[in-house]
Amino acid sequence: MAAYVSNIVVDVGANFDQSFNLENNANAPLDLTGFTGAAKLKKSAASLTTAASFVVSFPNETQGQLKISLGSSITSGLKPGRYVYDVLLTDASSLKTRVVEGSAIVTAGVTTG
Repeated sequence: MAAYVSNIVVDVGANFDQSFNLENNANAPLDLTGFTGAAKLKKSAASLTTAASFVVSFPNETQGQLKISLGSSITSGLKPGRYVYDVLLTDASSLKTRVVEGSAIVTAGVTTG
């Protein structure tokens, strides 16, 4: 399965959530039962430093629903600019697959609180 490309925008100081509906090669929902996930945000793919690690959850595993999240306490520490991110899933047999990747624009806010 090729990685789905989706560019995202993360606002500094705000909660961030992005949901994805994954499909198999037959365009049916990909059953994510038994999968685990990891997702990171970096300045570049070659960067040794991770800017943030997303929380990966599966709101509806059998329907291929995947969600990545960052809390406001994490986004508050990000510097505005262009980043890259991806989501790597691991199935029950330990096979790892990158399912989503893209650019992330981190924007500065005006209102704080």
